Amino acid sequence: MDHNILQTTRELIDEVGYPALTVDQVAARAGVGKAAIYRRYASKAEMAFVATMHEQQLPPWAGTGSLHGDLLVLVRSFHVRMAAPAARQLAPALISELAVNPELNTRFQDTFLAAEQAAFAEIIEQAVARGELAGTVDPAMAHLLLLGSLASALYILNLPVDDAVVADLATAATAGITALADRQRSDPGETAEPRRP
Repeated sequence: MDHNILQTTRELIDEVGYPALTVDQVAARAGVGKAAIYRRYASKAEMAFVATMHEQQLPPWAGTGSLHGDLLVLVRSFHVRMAAPAARQLAPALISELAVNPELNTRFQDTFLAAEQAAFAEIIEQAVARGELAGTVDPAMAHLLLLGSLASALYILNLPVDDAVVADLATAATAGITALADRQRSDPGETAEPRRP
């Protein structure tokens, strides 16, 4: 049933666009009740996000053996999803909804963002174990450096993002994460956590 709901959502976004998409349309075409959809997804925005960008669990990937290589694989994977036309339609609407819906924001943080940050935590842990990093770095900060920059380029600055730009983002994030790890070693009292409101 989940696959059917998500496939139908993708089809309807392609046909009518995200603003005109309704849960009623998805339910009718997918042959399921609205209640079945809302048991899985808290809102239209969450349903569309899962359908177009990623589910709560990210697909596993084999480590490349270097911090830069792992970050490059990760950012390339996200670029494919985030640069898709459906994702470009959805992202502004989702950001607006997260700003005014605390319940959805909490759910988003605890599911999708938690999965992304877990991937960064694994990459950092492996880099520390290999001796590439002097110490650990807050995964939220690593997430901000790489995917935050990608999201800003795509959805706010509207920059043309090709593979060369994606590679530059991975290089910049690698340098930033390495610098944060070095700072942590030289001044353990410093925290690498991003400032939160």
